[in-house]
Amino acid sequence: MDSLFAPINTSLTGLNVLLTAGPTQEDIDPVRYISNHSTGKMGYALADVLAERGASVTLVSGPTHLTVAYPTIQVVHVRSAAQMYAACLDHFPTAAITVLAAAVADYTPKVVADRKIKKKEPDFSLELVRTADIAASLGARKRDDQCTVGFALETDNELANARAKLVRKNLDLIVLNSLKDAGAAFGHDTNQVTLIHRNGAIHRFGLKSKRAVAHDIADQVSALLPVSVLY
Repeated sequence: MDSLFAPINTSLTGLNVLLTAGPTQEDIDPVRYISNHSTGKMGYALADVLAERGASVTLVSGPTHLTVAYPTIQVVHVRSAAQMYAACLDHFPTAAITVLAAAVADYTPKVVADRKIKKKEPDFSLELVRTADIAASLGARKRDDQCTVGFALETDNELANARAKLVRKNLDLIVLNSLKDAGAAFGHDTNQVTLIHRNGAIHRFGLKSKRAVAHDIADQVSALLPVSVLY
């Protein structure tokens, strides 16, 4: 076997992992959409690390230019928040671990024009409606033998906002990013995270490559899994 695919840590062998990554695109008309700055790099790094550790990974990916290193990873390509929501509901029941790393749009246009909207008036208003909350929906369905991990990108009151999200969405672990940290968050090959557990434990890490951060997250997730799941 090619050494690239030789697992260095097989702690997750036999476990199904559901992972989301990248942005979503919410159509306004046939040529325009609402999106965000997510590149998917953190989620794709996680997909490779989790597969390297033996997990069967299903990666639900929004639009990116990235590819996975492991051919065993099942990639489900989606564009919109609604498509990502449907794919997650489909794969969640068989997932021992779910990691929600995607930057999913919170709002989507209420009406999508079937033709390009022409520039006419000096002001233009777009009515938006809330998208389905993937983390909250999966959290409501979560069984005791499932572990769910969320992400929080914050600009202020970082710890308080992340803790509230962890509780509100019934997560076991949340990965906190701050836009105040240089070299972290969107677009970089590095990241700096704080991992917050449901029991209140906090683990802060310095700036690292996204692959190294993925290993830190995988270590924490492995420690959370009940023995009945691991064996």
